[in-house]
Amino acid sequence: MISQYSGISPKGDLILLERLGEKLKGKSFLHINSTRAGGGVAEILQRMIPILVELGIDARWEVIEGDERFFDLTKKIHNAVQGNSEKITEDMWRHHYEINKKNAERINLDADAVLIHDPQPSPLIEFRKTGRWIWRCHIDVSHPVKEVCDYLLRYCQRYEAAVFSVAKFARAMGVDEFIIPPSIDPVSEKNRAMSPDEINKTLDRFQIPADRPMLLQVSRFDRFKDPIGVIKAHRMVKKYNDCILVLAGSPATDDPEGEAVLKEVREFAADDPDIHILLLPPFSDRDINALQRAATIVIQKSLKEGFGLTVSEAMWKGKPVIGGAAGGIPLQIIHGVTGFLVHSVEGLAFRIRQFLNNPEMVQRMGENGREHVRNNFLITRQIRDYLSVWYYLENKGALIEL
Repeated sequence: MISQYSGISPKGDLILLERLGEKLKGKSFLHINSTRAGGGVAEILQRMIPILVELGIDARWEVIEGDERFFDLTKKIHNAVQGNSEKITEDMWRHHYEINKKNAERINLDADAVLIHDPQPSPLIEFRKTGRWIWRCHIDVSHPVKEVCDYLLRYCQRYEAAVFSVAKFARAMGVDEFIIPPSIDPVSEKNRAMSPDEINKTLDRFQIPADRPMLLQVSRFDRFKDPIGVIKAHRMVKKYNDCILVLAGSPATDDPEGEAVLKEVREFAADDPDIHILLLPPFSDRDINALQRAATIVIQKSLKEGFGLTVSEAMWKGKPVIGGAAGGIPLQIIHGVTGFLVHSVEGLAFRIRQFLNNPEMVQRMGENGREHVRNNFLITRQIRDYLSVWYYLENKGALIEL
């Protein structure tokens, strides 16, 4: 599997991966999150675990289970950490802890390194047995609700290290902190090269015309992704430029708000024949790949964002991207070089028209974006970084040599 990345990933990343694999060979590495389908974390883990195993590491991936109340609560925590005002009572926090306690009884937590993803399973640190425990935060915690953040810190400060996607998300936690952006897998079904015939089959199945400029946003149906704002921008653009809009997303099992947001989006679209709203089943990687490759412009107008991997996915396919200036999107979009950053619906409409009226700019920024992703946001780099953190913790205080 590692050989697949030769000639795609930077050579230095592959050399370091091999060396780190040799140092950590035979050790166990456990990842725990809250869903096996839907969202970037699950997608990365599906691709990462087999690579770790090939490197000789005993890698496992476990998913915590919970009732409806638990996931309603963790969505509130997620929203509050991203700055939304939410009331979380002591009884709610107690339920959060009790669900994690039940999961600790069910999941084998013995491992040389344990990486806990996001707030949902963060209390598992209370049931730590062995190994190096690392908390991985994938969401935007730059302006959290203080009371909620302070409560989570009770757990997070007990980890040996914390990992964030963007430097401005890091908090003063009293533990080692690292910045590791997420990544895409260039050889996965979602990102591999596709033939025109494959792309057209997907468009035909969804009854999307292939002969008109297409604007595309791929994301969960979440208010922070601002799908309503994207529709407003499309309506502004349509007064001057012919184009269609496709909003495509899959449900996530740990996001109870998705259905309500999807309903709002459909009602706001009001049966406009130029707007295609697609609720894709989990693991619709081939369809998403085809839609991104068919798009003229890809949009990710997030108001809050952990990282926004759909930006790197689109840039890898040579597409110009317009994104909200939030979370990790500015790390991916170099304004005016690989795409544009926007702060408003009007700004989005302006940049869409700029692209539609400048085909040469579209091509130039698409090429720049692909190289930017190659050098910074491929999965081999992310695995290298995770293993480097683990190796550092194992050898902290000693002279480290690779």
